[in-house]
Amino acid sequence: MSIGRKEALAVGVGVLLLVAAFVVPDLHLGIVTPLIKMSPGELKSFADAAPIFGWWNAHVGWGTVPAILIGAAAVLWGSTIAQRLSWRALTLTAWATSFAWAFALAMIDGWQRGFAGRLTSKHEYLRQVRTITDIPEAVRTFASRIVDFQPNSWITHVSGHPPGALLTFVWLDRIGLGGGAWAALWCVLIGSSAAAAVLVAVRALSDEPTARLVAPFVAVAPTAIWIAVSADGYYAGVAAWGIALLALAVRQRVRWPWLAATGAGLLLGWGIFLNYGLALMALPAVAVLLCAVDWRTAIRALIPAVLAALAVVAVFAVAGFWWFDGYTLVQQRYWQGIANNRPFQYWSWANLASTVCATGLGSVAGIGRVFDIKAIKARSGLHLLVLAALAAIVFADLSMLSKAETERIWLPFEVWLTAAGALLPAFTHRWWLAVNVIGALALNHLILTNW
Repeated sequence: MSIGRKEALAVGVGVLLLVAAFVVPDLHLGIVTPLIKMSPGELKSFADAAPIFGWWNAHVGWGTVPAILIGAAAVLWGSTIAQRLSWRALTLTAWATSFAWAFALAMIDGWQRGFAGRLTSKHEYLRQVRTITDIPEAVRTFASRIVDFQPNSWITHVSGHPPGALLTFVWLDRIGLGGGAWAALWCVLIGSSAAAAVLVAVRALSDEPTARLVAPFVAVAPTAIWIAVSADGYYAGVAAWGIALLALAVRQRVRWPWLAATGAGLLLGWGIFLNYGLALMALPAVAVLLCAVDWRTAIRALIPAVLAALAVVAVFAVAGFWWFDGYTLVQQRYWQGIANNRPFQYWSWANLASTVCATGLGSVAGIGRVFDIKAIKARSGLHLLVLAALAAIVFADLSMLSKAETERIWLPFEVWLTAAGALLPAFTHRWWLAVNVIGALALNHLILTNW
């Protein structure tokens, strides 16, 4: 396989980031380190496998064989199948494959440790669910409980997110789907659907042949390691479908574009009440609007989308939670915790190494081809979406509110980066897919990830 100059440069930078991020913690370079002012035990707990949040632990599980088989099948036959299936069958197959891939990767760590128990740890949402006896009261007093070191403070993950995230798991519990296994299934099911959403968006904004090239890359992306099973996988799925519906609206690929735009606004509006960082999905949304048939179509899609998103904001405001209050207070809570001990001098660039792990070097190679001035001027949907996702990551990184754990936190942006592999020459796709699959399998077998 010959490697072009652009992808060689991108992969070279990616490999350099990976090597530096994994090696620097052992060099004791003062403040250029994952953690400061921490005991050896705390370093082991929070930075053993930095820049990935996890612990070095070579292991196998009953998910090992299925994961290898799914990955191998995608490499050997994924591109061929993507060309032969009907469009509807392809989107469903991409979703199903992504789900199976994520579940198999989780099962490498075992049922309890890798799946059912992930969302039941002391910092996770399910520990808070049992304390919610009055949902309206919980929403009304939500902001007052964000700041730490008070008797009624929310636990870590609840305090770090708007109330929509907690409400989701409370509602699941109320309808009889309580416990770690159901919560994990919800996150994997919604998170893996992002594969189908990306295909829908790329087909609407570029064309179907391009979307078919994307399919294998999103179906077995390394992001699946953290989609199974973190709540951020759920957030990524919601945001991805919001962008996909907006793409259908601006390109008028549905009978009622206004309805698709309204759905997009509801999902993206709900998204910012799941995760404050999803406000940055405004950048992919702008990329979609730039691909509109004309400016009038863009406006016709934008108005119902914005009104629908504002309706979500209004519902929460009436219920007693104002988003901007929560965002201000969560920054205070953020600096009350371990963020104070995570130096920006390391994480400003090690975050990007985590993103390389989550998207795979095959996708990084594709990113090397996204800076194509001719394609950008032609408003190529795939190029603009990937660039917008990259811009969102840069802003998130510079905010200093995402130091570490970004392989999980940036999933809503990373799922779009995985599509960049389609920009590579078609005859190299199998090899780059293999690089992604092998990388994901190696990570999941060598590191016991926290998510």
